[in-house]
Amino acid sequence: MSKDQTKDLLKFLAPFDHDIQELVFWLRDFVWDLYPHANELIYDNYNAVAFGWSPTDRVGHTFCSIAVGRTSRNIHFGFYWGSEISDPKNLLLGNGNQYRYILVKNKKDFPKAYMKKLVKEAFVNSLAKVKDPRQMMQGQTITKSVSAVKRTLKKSVIIKRK
Repeated sequence: MSKDQTKDLLKFLAPFDHDIQELVFWLRDFVWDLYPHANELIYDNYNAVAFGWSPTDRVGHTFCSIAVGRTSRNIHFGFYWGSEISDPKNLLLGNGNQYRYILVKNKKDFPKAYMKKLVKEAFVNSLAKVKDPRQMMQGQTITKSVSAVKRTLKKSVIIKRK
């Protein structure tokens, strides 16, 4: 099962604090436990480590994702087509044509039951976007891109004021 394939993700998340890594893997387990036959697509980009789940190997079919900003250290639990799913509690952030997300700061405040419902709706929406059933795949982890250049936090300079 792909849930156990963590080698690349561990490497990509190595620059982040242990607490961030732990929370990210907890969120990852949350999705894998719900959709063990989905495929995990990993992107180690210049500004974020992002990974999501898709019934195919295409980003356009991604139904849910997790992203960690390299400079902000924010963790997004998001929906690639979030603008197309219902959000009756208005928890999702984002005003663009597509992506919606919540910021995840800790396990305790993560709305598991609500997110489970949104992930289910996003999965159904994603399946409707697959036009060719031959694209369907199951349970693979696929590293899609690795950026050579990564943004990093600059060291803070403390200026003493008189």
